[in-house]
Amino acid sequence: MTLAAYETLGFFGRDPWWLVLIKAVFVFAFLVGTVLIAIVWERKVVAWMQLRIGPNRHGPWGMLQSLADGVKLALKEDLVVTNADKVVYVLAPIVAAIPAFMAFAVIPFGPPGNEVSIFGTRTPMQLTDLPIALLYILAVASVGIYGIVLAGWSSGSTYPLLGGLRSSAQMISYEIAMGLSFAAVFIYSGSMSTSEIVASQQPTWFAVLLPVSFIVYIIAMVGETNRAPFDLPEAEGELVGGFNTEYSSLKFAMFMLAEYVNMVTVSAVAATLFLGGWRAPYPVSTFWEGANHGWWPMLWITLKIQLLLFFFIWLRGTLPRFRYDQFMKLGWKVLIPVSLVWLVMVATVRALRNEGYDFGQVVLYVGGPVLVVLLLFLLRDVVKAKEEKGQPAAPAADFDPMAGGYPVPPLPGQQLPPVPRRRSRAPQLQDALNGATSNSAEGS
Repeated sequence: MTLAAYETLGFFGRDPWWLVLIKAVFVFAFLVGTVLIAIVWERKVVAWMQLRIGPNRHGPWGMLQSLADGVKLALKEDLVVTNADKVVYVLAPIVAAIPAFMAFAVIPFGPPGNEVSIFGTRTPMQLTDLPIALLYILAVASVGIYGIVLAGWSSGSTYPLLGGLRSSAQMISYEIAMGLSFAAVFIYSGSMSTSEIVASQQPTWFAVLLPVSFIVYIIAMVGETNRAPFDLPEAEGELVGGFNTEYSSLKFAMFMLAEYVNMVTVSAVAATLFLGGWRAPYPVSTFWEGANHGWWPMLWITLKIQLLLFFFIWLRGTLPRFRYDQFMKLGWKVLIPVSLVWLVMVATVRALRNEGYDFGQVVLYVGGPVLVVLLLFLLRDVVKAKEEKGQPAAPAADFDPMAGGYPVPPLPGQQLPPVPRRRSRAPQLQDALNGATSNSAEGS
C-alpha cells in the first residue's frame, strides 16, 4: 500500500508553472461559480419547501439573484466602527475567506494518472496531492476560525464578541469529532492521500464500510460550517447577527463567501472520503467502462457535491435551531465518545483481518464485547429508572430569576415562580352578552 501511494504521488509536482496557474484559477472559478449557483438554489429550494415563490425578478426565473446580491453588497456604504481595532477588523474577513479556498487544492477531480490533456500536456485532474493531504485540510480549516474570532473581538462590541467565542467553542468541539472520523478512514485505506483514499474505495464506498464515521462526519461538517440547525455563532434572536454584526458592504460579503465556500469544501471532502470521490455511482460503472476515465469523473464528483449541498439546504428548510447547551452536549457527549468507540472497533477489525482471522471470528471477537457492553448499559438504565420511579419527588427549590440583576434560566431541579396574571374577563363578557340578549328579547 505504501509503495502504491508513492507511485500515485509521483504524478504530482511535474506540471509546468503555467499549467499549475491554470489549475489554480480553475479551482477558484469552480468554487465561486458553485457558490453563485448554491445561493440561488438554496433560496429556490427553501421557497419550494415552504410553498413560496422565491427569487423571480433578477434574470430568467430569478437565476441572476446571486449577481444582484453581489452588486448590492458592493454598493453599500462601507463602515468602520469607531471603537474597532481597524487593522484586525479589516483583515478578519480575509483570514476567514482565504483558508476556505486553500483547502480545495487537494481535492481530486479525476484519476491521478495523466489521463487528460490541457494544451497538449498530459496532467492529473487535481491541483496537487500530499502524503498527509487530509491533515492539511484539517490545518487549513482550523486557521479559518481565526477570522471569525478576530472579527468578533476587533468589532469593539459585546454581541460580536459573544458570537466569536461561541464559534471558537463550536469549531473546536466538532473538529475533534471530524478528525476522529478521518482517523477511521486512515486506518481502513492505509493512506492520508486523497487520491489514494479514492482508489481504496473500489468497489465499495467507505460510506458503506464505515457508516458510523460517515454519519459523524456529516453532522460535524454542518457544525463546522455554522449552518442551520447549528448556526449558533450568528443566532439573530440572541446575538443580533453574531460575529458579523458590525460588518457591511464587501467585508460582509467576504464572510458570506467564506461560509458558502466552506460548504462546498466540506461537501467535496465528504464525497472524496466516503462517496467514492470522482468515481461513477454503482449502476453507471457496471455497464459503462469509460465512466471513470477522461473528463467524465469531473461530472460525478460535481453531482455528489451538489447532492450534499442540497442536504445542507434541506436541513436549513426543515429543522429549528438547537439550543446552545444541546449543541455542545451533542458534540462532547455523543459524537466524540461514539467516534472513539467506533475507532477502536475499526482498528481491532483491521488488526484481526491482517492477522488472517476470517469474518466469523472477527464478528465474534469484536461484536461480542460490544453486545455485552450495550446490555450492561441497558440493564443500568432499567435499574436506574425503577429507582427513580420508587423515590418520592423532591420539592422544587426556590428560584429567583432576577437575583443577579438580569434574567437567568432555571437549573435542573429549580422551578420558576408562577407568573401573576390578571383575572380572565371571559365571565364578565359572557354576562354582558347575556344581558344584551335578554334586553333585546324584552324590547321585541
